Amino acid sequence: MKFARLGESGQEIPVVITAEGTYDLRPVTSDVNGDFLASDPVGRTRAALDAGTLPALPGADDLRIGAPIARPSAVICIGQNYAAHARESGAEPPAVPIIFLKTPNTVVGPNDTVTIPRGSEKTDWEVELGVVIGTRTAYLDSAEEAAAHIAGYVVANDVSERAFQMEVSGGQWSKGKIAAGFNPTGPWLVTPDEVDVDDLRLRSWVNDEPRQDSNTSDMIFDVHAIVHHLSQYVTLEPGDLILTGTPQGVAFGGKFPYLRAGDVVDVEIAGLGHQRQEFVAWEAQR
Repeated sequence: MKFARLGESGQEIPVVITAEGTYDLRPVTSDVNGDFLASDPVGRTRAALDAGTLPALPGADDLRIGAPIARPSAVICIGQNYAAHARESGAEPPAVPIIFLKTPNTVVGPNDTVTIPRGSEKTDWEVELGVVIGTRTAYLDSAEEAAAHIAGYVVANDVSERAFQMEVSGGQWSKGKIAAGFNPTGPWLVTPDEVDVDDLRLRSWVNDEPRQDSNTSDMIFDVHAIVHHLSQYVTLEPGDLILTGTPQGVAFGGKFPYLRAGDVVDVEIAGLGHQRQEFVAWEAQR
């Protein structure tokens, strides 16, 4: 099942997308938020579709696509989680997951314009698999328990400013990750029954030129291991977003230039959808 949110920023309409069309979810929920995701969203939505109580949304194809989840309470990210990316970064594969944070206001629509921060010279792209939490999660006893706590999966672009992240960071990565809009998300939240999370192709392009092309099978820590590990340190709430790392092929690896105003980035994960963002100068957005 695919959930999405369509419409202008701050006024998004929750929808479910099926083979037959796009249906308004407002008879079931006010938004694709934690409360909805924690209360059998698939079962409730399927029952409403079968009962004919969800109306088709007129003009759905013409509406802006928002992030498929309402603003999460937390965005938790895993660093250097693909073996080839760790190598291109000049690092040994980590023995335990590396964790950093993004702020909730980084989460925007998949095709929204991204502003390069003031003073940035090293803005970078990162296609990532995002995991959306469905039930409150703390102190899981095993990785196998994680599956029951996942509402679904999304495409994300973990936009980064590498000088802020590495050179003026004070040892913490988040400074280069938290600019507003630095986490385009979506277009859809796809439920786990439709996703083989261990075999997903991830790709990115800059100005239509290929950059990243990998598979989640190259992950050092898989999705369930990540959720289990995080649960030992943080209580995850329904609607929270976990970014699981990026594969090789980013500018930080040294093969490609960093982003400049006017560049266009595409990211895609098979079965989860496609994003396209134009990057603009900070001065143009003041």
